[in-house]
Amino acid sequence: MNNKEFIAELAQRAGYTQADTQKMVTDILEYMGSRFEEGDSVQIANFGTFEVKKRLERIVVNPGTQQRMLVPPKLVLNFKPVASIKEVLKNI
Repeated sequence: MNNKEFIAELAQRAGYTQADTQKMVTDILEYMGSRFEEGDSVQIANFGTFEVKKRLERIVVNPGTQQRMLVPPKLVLNFKPVASIKEVLKNI
């Protein structure tokens, strides 16, 4: 499902226009992005939690040349679904 299909389906279910629905989704994502920039996590009931985690510095090896490289630490976005979603996915 692409963004256009998602917005159309969400608008139909919610009873809003597609333009209003697109604006709401954009606003939600912008707000979540601003929370992530501050290092906060975002929990959505019955869905899961998005959180920013720091990945530590590590050494990797290029399999072709066997050259070792140092990968610097970085921040990554992590998602942890609620148990009910995990169960649904397990049974597919």
